[in-house]
Amino acid sequence: MSNFIVKKVAVLGAGVMGAQIAAHCVNARVPVVLFDLPAREGPKNGIVLRAIENLKKLSPAPLADKDQAALIEVANYEDNLDILKGCDLIIEAIAERMDWKHDLYKKVAPYIAPNAIFASNTSGLSITALSEGFDADLKARFCGVHFFNPPRYMHLVELIPTAATRPEILDQLEGFLASTLGKGVVRAIDTPNFIANRVGIFGMLATIREAEKFGLSVDVVDDLTGARLGRAKSGTFRTADVVGLDTMGHVIRTMQDNLKDDPFFPVYETPALLGKLIEAGALGQKAGAGFYKKVGKDIQRIDPASGGYVPGGAKADDLVGRILKEKDPAKRMKALHDSTNPQAQFLWAIFRDAFHYIAVHLESIADNARDVDFALRWGFGWSQGPFENWQAAGWQQVATWVKEDIEAGRALSNAPLPDWVFDGRDGVHAAEGSWSPAKKAYVPRSDLAVYGRQPFRAPLLGEGAADGGKAGTTVFEDDSVRAWHGGDEVLVLSLKTKMHVIGPGVIAGLNRAIDEAEANYKGLVIWNADAAQGGAFSAGADLQAMLPVFMSGGVKAIGPEVAKLQNALMRMKYANVPVVAVVAGLALGGGCELALHAARRVAALETYMGLVEVGVGLVPAGGGLKEAALRAAADAKGNDLLQFLKTYFTNAATAQVSKSALEAKKMGYLSANDTVVFNAHELLHVARVEARAMFDAGYRAPNRALVPVAGRYGMATIGAQLVNMRDGGFISAHDYKLGMMIAEIVSGGDIEPNSLVSEQWLLDLERKAFMELLGHPKTQERIMGMMQTGKPVRN
Repeated sequence: MSNFIVKKVAVLGAGVMGAQIAAHCVNARVPVVLFDLPAREGPKNGIVLRAIENLKKLSPAPLADKDQAALIEVANYEDNLDILKGCDLIIEAIAERMDWKHDLYKKVAPYIAPNAIFASNTSGLSITALSEGFDADLKARFCGVHFFNPPRYMHLVELIPTAATRPEILDQLEGFLASTLGKGVVRAIDTPNFIANRVGIFGMLATIREAEKFGLSVDVVDDLTGARLGRAKSGTFRTADVVGLDTMGHVIRTMQDNLKDDPFFPVYETPALLGKLIEAGALGQKAGAGFYKKVGKDIQRIDPASGGYVPGGAKADDLVGRILKEKDPAKRMKALHDSTNPQAQFLWAIFRDAFHYIAVHLESIADNARDVDFALRWGFGWSQGPFENWQAAGWQQVATWVKEDIEAGRALSNAPLPDWVFDGRDGVHAAEGSWSPAKKAYVPRSDLAVYGRQPFRAPLLGEGAADGGKAGTTVFEDDSVRAWHGGDEVLVLSLKTKMHVIGPGVIAGLNRAIDEAEANYKGLVIWNADAAQGGAFSAGADLQAMLPVFMSGGVKAIGPEVAKLQNALMRMKYANVPVVAVVAGLALGGGCELALHAARRVAALETYMGLVEVGVGLVPAGGGLKEAALRAAADAKGNDLLQFLKTYFTNAATAQVSKSALEAKKMGYLSANDTVVFNAHELLHVARVEARAMFDAGYRAPNRALVPVAGRYGMATIGAQLVNMRDGGFISAHDYKLGMMIAEIVSGGDIEPNSLVSEQWLLDLERKAFMELLGHPKTQERIMGMMQTGKPVRN
């Protein structure tokens, strides 16, 4: 075994991408220095300092904890190049000008350490051309590393070698990117715009052309090409506005300048409407206008005929909506192909154009079809890649339709489909790997050591690999949960309910899993099969499941159900084997409480935790407020308890939700020794390792102990602030009632300050308040509003 540890990263260029790459390094606890030109006025590092300050204002937030902006070291090219000597990885991220990049490289090359990796974050310039002028040694350590914007959230990083790049450099960098920074790495061939932008921007250009041909407005196109196709909700034109029309224009120009022999070259012409918008400075969201413009509260769309903006919001035809709801991909594609509806014809056309393009260009832009599909999924937010779409819809039938359109002159190019398309295959993805035209073989997935940390790698249609919902040996399973193991002495409990909400079935499953784990395993891990696909850990209690109980037995009938949840979570906390909760995505209300009662939490960076019950007019009753009181007492260490309690109270009373796992640590929902994992595909591996290590270290459940509480002093102090907020009109009377109930519970009730109480005492307070609120008309209004609209009611 040989370790490759990046001790320090340098990012050259404090523009939008450079600053955000530096921010993500800080998120991952990788020391980073951010360089830019010396400022002409003010502090010499003023350009970098302003960029770092701007990071705190951006949305979505590049920093998982804004306070960590201070950890980014600042530097300029005039005074600080010596710092580069201590960096293991140097990423250049300046403007997309070959001459500017070459000038910078000449300046920094003498300071690059002999074993450091040097990489460019170019979005499409030739990596080979960028390396011209380097000596042989530096050429061997140079490559492209293309992050997608915003780097914290976009999973894709394209890794682009030159002919001179040493293979081990790529392997080392892929390991760092995949595990430390949490990225999905795709290796691309050094061709203009690489894979994702090459195919994605072609797709956008083809969409614009076909929309013009079929007379469709930008809002209709976005409704058709967004979530209905399993792609980003923003569709085509809104996505362009978000990316920036100038940025899109630059990528198109790269294609125009470097792909003159491409059979699709005419498609790369800048669309007239796009050119006019760029010329007018309407560059999209950052300029306040592009294909769309916000006027007051309304979003208006561009009218190509007049050049002005008109009311938007038009949707797809009902007929097309019904076609797109068809679950069978083959039937869905056939219906689009056969329909005479212009919107359906448009959709067939853009599918045909994409299939035609990727078949013709696969050999020149990627090693295999898998890399194309992952590039589009991870870089453009598609739920399925273009080759997956084709294969799912019936390879040979779709290929025949595409061939017919090419021969009839309906396609965007007369280039024929390659021979391999018609060699009798039923797709490009199979159990043995994905098709590579250059190698004339199916290429298996990378076997780099880093992927041993991913028990279930990103799924690919046609591969047939076991997924987390079915893999392993099932111990027991019902409609609510599945308990299983992978032969490694750790039991895994996976929730199967929608949004993994907690109802009677989940509670029963948790109790049974604890019994099983205590009898036969080293630990219990709570992990959901969709954790790496953006699924929730748990969106909380199942209100729908409670409704029949409430309707038949009233408020009193709910009491025993709440007690069952409390008892199950306490049983989990005091289990005789470690219980590790794998928290990813939403962990709200009861889901947050489930995580709080684990012995350890392994959390994805993108974890959004909070006690949000006040949104439905209730208070947490699964031990969340009890845990707040316990944690405040532990934090206080005998000092003024109230000062530590206020944060926990405010979090619950205002339904605060963390914007990352790092923020959840600051809020007290995650503890200092909980592990934050950057690649969600590694969560299960890390959790199993944690559980086994805790058991092997002699794990014992914590002792049950009494806890000091703030008592009536805490209630009165918090209550006084709530009165001011109510009387000032900042909160409603019902909000005040909820706040006072939360204050009473976290303070331990109307008792003497610093009284010692049991956990059960606090749980009883939670349950009593919950039951009282359940019968309150204002709370019932909030519950019904949430169930009917999915949005909180303010009353």
